[in-house]
Amino acid sequence: MSALPIREALRRLDGLGLVEHVPHRGARVKELSLEDLHDLYDARLHLETMVIRRAAGRFTDEAASLARTALAEEQEAENRNDRMAAWMAHTRFHFALYEQCGSTWLLRLITPLWESSQRYRMRLTQLEEDLPHRRAQHDRILAACVAHDAPRAEKEIRNHLVQTADLSMRAMGGKAVFSRHFKRSRASATPEEST
Repeated sequence: MSALPIREALRRLDGLGLVEHVPHRGARVKELSLEDLHDLYDARLHLETMVIRRAAGRFTDEAASLARTALAEEQEAENRNDRMAAWMAHTRFHFALYEQCGSTWLLRLITPLWESSQRYRMRLTQLEEDLPHRRAQHDRILAACVAHDAPRAEKEIRNHLVQTADLSMRAMGGKAVFSRHFKRSRASATPEEST
C-alpha cells in the first residue's frame, strides 16, 4: 500500500482528535485523559443543548419514527450483549434528533466530538448496569422533542450528558464535576431561569 492513503487516514484521525503527532517519531493514538474528557463534554454540553432546542422546535413524525426504531434496535443489541450494534443504534437515535436542527454546520461540529467521546464511553461498565435509567432518559428526550418542548428537551439532554460525563470522570479516577457545576448554576439562577 502506498503511503498516501495512510497519511490521509492519519490526517483524518488527527482532525477527530484521535491521534497526535510526535515530532520526529510519527503519529500515535491519543491517550485518554481527564482534561481531554472534561473539554470534550464541556463542548458537547454547549453544542448539543443548543442543537436539541432547535431540533425540538422543528421535530417531525418521521424523525420520531427513526428515533424509536433506533431505540428498539439499541435494546435488542443490548439484550444480545452486542456492544458495537448497541453503540451504533445509540448514535442513530441521537442523530435522528439532532438532524432536525436544520444546520449541517452544527452537525459537522457535533460529529467529531461524539466520535471522540465514544472512546471514553466504551470504558464504562456502569452504563450497562444502569440500562433502565438510560432508556428512561432517552424516552424523556424523545418525548420532549415530539411535544416540541425545547426547554424540556434541553434539560433532558443536559441531564443525560452530565450523567455520562460524570460516570466517565469517576471511571478514570476523577471527580464528578459536571453535576456539581450545574447544581451551582441552577442555585444561582433566578426562579424563572431555573424552571
